[in-house]
Amino acid sequence: MTAPTIWSLPIPHTHHLSASAGALSFVGGAGDFDAAGRIRNAGDLDRQIEGTMANLAEALASESCTLDDVVRLKAHYTAERDDWEVIAALAHFFKADPMPAISTVPEPLQPFSGQAIQIQAIAQRGWRTHSDVRTVPRPVPPERSALFNGRTVTGGLRAGEFIAVANRTAEDADGTLRHADDAVAQSHFIMERHEETLATLGASFQDCVKMEGYYFGTTREQWAPLARARASYFREPGPPATTVPCHRLNPKGAVTKVEVMAMRELWNGFDKYIPREDHWPKRVWDWPIPLPYRQAIGLRDTVWLGGQVPSRPYTNNGLRVLEGQLIPQTRFAMSYIEDLLRCFGRAPTDLKLMVCYFTSTSTQGETVAVAKTLADCVSGALPPMTLVPKPMMHSPENTVEIWGVAQG
Repeated sequence: MTAPTIWSLPIPHTHHLSASAGALSFVGGAGDFDAAGRIRNAGDLDRQIEGTMANLAEALASESCTLDDVVRLKAHYTAERDDWEVIAALAHFFKADPMPAISTVPEPLQPFSGQAIQIQAIAQRGWRTHSDVRTVPRPVPPERSALFNGRTVTGGLRAGEFIAVANRTAEDADGTLRHADDAVAQSHFIMERHEETLATLGASFQDCVKMEGYYFGTTREQWAPLARARASYFREPGPPATTVPCHRLNPKGAVTKVEVMAMRELWNGFDKYIPREDHWPKRVWDWPIPLPYRQAIGLRDTVWLGGQVPSRPYTNNGLRVLEGQLIPQTRFAMSYIEDLLRCFGRAPTDLKLMVCYFTSTSTQGETVAVAKTLADCVSGALPPMTLVPKPMMHSPENTVEIWGVAQG
């Protein structure tokens, strides 16, 4: 009998490596794992990138996709490298142009021992043969351009109806950080660049189905001004959003980073907004300041969730339940996901991607315990997962945030 060669996460729970919802296919946190879930090249970023990309290709193949079908790639990495080096290393595996939109997040921690990088992918089968493919180049600082051997780096990509805009800090085309240490001004700079990218792709912020952001800070006073700055670019109803603290960013002085994904259709030669189903059960928490975001939207056979945190139900006071208790708070956040999906006639078993940020002291055992809790809440095989440990989440009281995409 031939031994299995497909890789696995080092958790004892049954889990999918890839899955599809609508026209999109997802791979969670791929890493340089072997079939037993062991990291093959502990601590070696370059070799782990090679092994991870091979594993990513294997997982995509299960959904009849290849690396050429990837639209959006996201890497959480732990190494003394800058983002441009990591983007260039990843771009090497995409031989066809345009390359996907590549987002990077430097992290102080990884979920499993010896891991230096985990990579999440969203693919769409055959998008390169579609009639509607549009790209926006991402300016590369002149001193980093040699990394790409003349290739154009993708800042925004439209593959038919799906749009991915790579995350970015307030670094300008020359590699200079704008508004050093001014988080609000940096937020406006980033959002203005994203607005320009979306417009070139025939879309706007109103077409967004997801916003993900990162910022330095662990208090409401640090979070709220940035939240207001980002929110000013949306009108209600906005997209589901996830914004979590970060502990490393490039270049020096960067204090926030943002990315968006959107959907928009081409109809009779005109770009059109795609109507979406929108539910917000009363039990599910609200933000403590007025924001235009929604908790869950459905369109094109997908359901996109906002990041669920253990805020008190039925309120917008910003207070938490089960303060500081990771496993109980994880269960509680998953109960919100269950509430939201129920409105669409779906359940956690319909999740095709799950992203979980959580407070950790950097032990693999904590990651395994979180995965076990997620498995208990899903009540079936776990979906593709990106598990991102953080030295601290929003505050000592809030230890977890979870979002995902489900089959609609």
